[in-house]
Amino acid sequence: MALVSSMTIANAQQAKDIAAAKAAVEAAKADADNAKKATKVATWLNLASKYMAAYAAPAGSGWAGATSQELALVMKNARPVSEETVVVNGKEMTKTSYANADYYFADGRLSVIDVTKPIFDNALELALAAYVKAAEVDTKGSKTADIKKGIQTIADKYNEEAFYAYTLGNMEKASEKFEACAKASATAPLSKEDGEAIYNAGFTASSAGNYERAKAMYEKCISLEYSGEDGDVYAKLADAYDKLGDKSRAKDILEQGFTAFPSSQGILIGLINYYVSTNSDTDRLFTLIDDAKKNEPNNASLYYVEGNIYKELGDVEKAVAAYEKCAEINPEYEFGFIGAGILYYNQAVEIQEKASQEYDDNKYMALVAEFETALKNSIPQFEKAYAITKDNETKLSVADFLKNAYYRFRDEDPKYMEGYEKYSKIVAGE
Repeated sequence: MALVSSMTIANAQQAKDIAAAKAAVEAAKADADNAKKATKVATWLNLASKYMAAYAAPAGSGWAGATSQELALVMKNARPVSEETVVVNGKEMTKTSYANADYYFADGRLSVIDVTKPIFDNALELALAAYVKAAEVDTKGSKTADIKKGIQTIADKYNEEAFYAYTLGNMEKASEKFEACAKASATAPLSKEDGEAIYNAGFTASSAGNYERAKAMYEKCISLEYSGEDGDVYAKLADAYDKLGDKSRAKDILEQGFTAFPSSQGILIGLINYYVSTNSDTDRLFTLIDDAKKNEPNNASLYYVEGNIYKELGDVEKAVAAYEKCAEINPEYEFGFIGAGILYYNQAVEIQEKASQEYDDNKYMALVAEFETALKNSIPQFEKAYAITKDNETKLSVADFLKNAYYRFRDEDPKYMEGYEKYSKIVAGE
């Protein structure tokens, strides 16, 4: 009975707070409807702030990343209606439902706040409109900084909602919210184009299977000269065109992207897949890379890209030659050696898998010999990479390859045992 009583009191208090927030908006709207008061910037700033308060009220006092203990301190008057374990996007979460919002906890921290009963369905949109009106009547620009700050807050809230929707697996809603974030950010006087938000709108649209929308978002990114990480937008846009059945346009986008970002793995793989899947002349790939070399003759990464092309086409000899050319161009560029090492290593793995399915003893032994040759070939490549790389994470990754390669031959020769022990300690952090 005491528990029921405390929940009734808590819920009544929250209902009172929400009613007060709604009443505050109505009072602010009345001022905005008054012809004399509507000419004052303070009237519209007040209306915007009241909409923002009404937007926040149903969510309670929680914040993403908070622990249960932290929430207990700031939500003394709130009591959950129910609690259950749910699986969201393959991840187990605790869903705690309050009168107006659901809280999702993952790994002991609040991950998502999902408002189930908003005071206004479009509070952020209405607040944004109020800020726009404030800018119109602020002819002297005395409140421009405040208006910009308010609009930025709205954009941030849309972005937060987008990530919440993404976490809950609602890609369509996430895409809409990311686009709303970008539109808010672009609103004057903030007037800031948010290419990342538009890119995220495209990515989530693509994840939802809405490739037409994804295409529009990615094209918007390119028009804003936002290319993502290493030209990733071009690869994503080409994929959208491909999914929509326009392979020719997909190829044109990839080639356009490759010209601007010749080292982009996403674009490169897209091009290789296109030429291979359509049985087209792969010489076009090398024409593109040769053009890039002419523009940047001292760019070692272009030879790394060339090596990747040959690798994907199955020409190991030319792939290794291209990888090794990297060091001639730039002795401190480790990725050529890494590329060659991984090529040999993966070749060894493939041969090992083939050998495991071979029942003829002679053929099996022949495959084992091929496997060992390929694995040994990877060692000097990885050793050279390890010697010149300055990045600790890269060193650790290369050391892991070397540890595994040396392990196979540790009983064959003391030098292999020495290598295995050396890199085992490095991988273990000793």
